[in-house]
Amino acid sequence: MMKKVYICAPLGGDVKGNIEKVKQYTRYALLCGTAPVVSHFYALCLDDCIPKERELGMAAGLSLLWFCDELWIFGDTITTGMQSEIDFCKKLNIRVRHIKESEVMKTIGGN
Repeated sequence: MMKKVYICAPLGGDVKGNIEKVKQYTRYALLCGTAPVVSHFYALCLDDCIPKERELGMAAGLSLLWFCDELWIFGDTITTGMQSEIDFCKKLNIRVRHIKESEVMKTIGGN
């Protein structure tokens, strides 16, 4: 069975640009032989700028962490939402890993 990894990366602000980055992170996780859990894709049907919808997406994402083996952090910035996910993992004793951008590019191809 594949290890389930939760993708933890910035979303807010440049939602469209961050979704594109998350697609790369998801590809990376798949090529690493894992089953990625990607709550960022909720932003395709919820509006991250509407607080109630953002809370709904965050709550749905946190509920998926119960099923994950690890949380993988991407990017150089830890947002408030990401910190909530990281803190939740610490409470659940779920392993947290930082993945470097250079490792992503080496695996998926690119600079």
